[in-house]
Amino acid sequence: MKTLITMMLLIFTTVTSYSQETVGEKVLKNAKDKTYQRGEQKGDQTVDGALNKVEDKIDNIFKKKDKKKKTDEPQKENQSENQEQNQQQSQENNPTKASKSVKSNSKFDFVAGEKQLYFDNFERLAVGDFPMEFNTNASGEIVNVDEKNEKWLNMTKNGAFVPDNIKKLPDNFTLEFEIGIDKDPTNNYSGFGLNFSTVPDNLMLDMFFSKGNSIVYLHPGAGEASIYVNPISGTEINNSVKMPQWDARNDQNFAKVSVWRQEGRLRVYVNEDKLFDVPRFFADKNTYDFAFFRSFFEECEVYLTNIRFAVAGADNRNKLITEGRFVTNGILFDVNSDNIKPESGTVLKEMATTLQENPIVRVKIIGHTDSDGADTANLALSQKRAAAVKTALSSFYGIDGSRIETDGKGESQPLNKNATASEKAENRRVEFIKL
Repeated sequence: MKTLITMMLLIFTTVTSYSQETVGEKVLKNAKDKTYQRGEQKGDQTVDGALNKVEDKIDNIFKKKDKKKKTDEPQKENQSENQEQNQQQSQENNPTKASKSVKSNSKFDFVAGEKQLYFDNFERLAVGDFPMEFNTNASGEIVNVDEKNEKWLNMTKNGAFVPDNIKKLPDNFTLEFEIGIDKDPTNNYSGFGLNFSTVPDNLMLDMFFSKGNSIVYLHPGAGEASIYVNPISGTEINNSVKMPQWDARNDQNFAKVSVWRQEGRLRVYVNEDKLFDVPRFFADKNTYDFAFFRSFFEECEVYLTNIRFAVAGADNRNKLITEGRFVTNGILFDVNSDNIKPESGTVLKEMATTLQENPIVRVKIIGHTDSDGADTANLALSQKRAAAVKTALSSFYGIDGSRIETDGKGESQPLNKNATASEKAENRRVEFIKL
């Protein structure tokens, strides 16, 4: 009897196992067939991504549960929660403690131009408006974005967006902006781009293969960046690199882009990573004009804000030693906060180098704000920001804290009337005074 029961159980187990495997293979095959039918219109990369997700789901359906792993998960969650609570409590007890993100990335050698020519965060505009300073053959509007404090220009349709205040580009300049997208637009079409052209009429073209154009393409649907240089005279240049910093497929929907021209040379950074360093990007001797553009296959919304255009030049940080004073807009903070943004690391590093090379020099760091908000709140905020800069210089670059004093002037010493977004950006500054 026991032998008969054992044989029946063995047969049942074998049949069940075979049935599961057959069903699993059948579901996977049907899923792949349907995915390939849809994917013919969207490219092999989209198909591969979809198949990976399908295979993962099929594996999960027929995979045996690991009971030991399941019992371990709550302990890991509790440990993670405790760590987060301890970190949060530590930050609350040390409000001026600088974030680790302010330490300069050695590969992030971008230096923002000091002479600002144009800045716009669209704060002056009502939601639904389109900025008069832009010309376009597409459409867009000012919007608020969830979990973001700034107003954004939503470029809703494919086409060119030409900022009137970024024309006749100087031989040395920097251009910075924040960019975002609401979803994965697939990897088709060219993506979001920066069109530098010696022929102004080319700025509005749908295709940018005309002579005299040099273009940067950033595609968050492919996680890829590329360049294309088509000079009036000379050899064409093109290249592509991976861009995980702005990749909607992996929920990296927002990024900061920094562009630095030094005569013919162009460097392009996304967040704190350098993607391109092209010696002959501006190959023609003629003056270049500029336009943003978007070209996406799927319907999507592309967001733009905090555009800063400035003349770049020689390093002015030695002014602290030679003139006794150095003022910068390159140390940036979160809105209404003393938390230093990561892109400030380059300025902090170079200021630290100046202090390291001049060990007897003492400085006072003074924070300044714009006129938004109450006077007393701005005064306190400027003091906290100056203290945060001191902490960063001491903690990350080993500058003796006894060499540094801090103060804050709030909005009491404006450089202008605080009437526009550009003027307010000039007033948000950090000042270093040699003592």
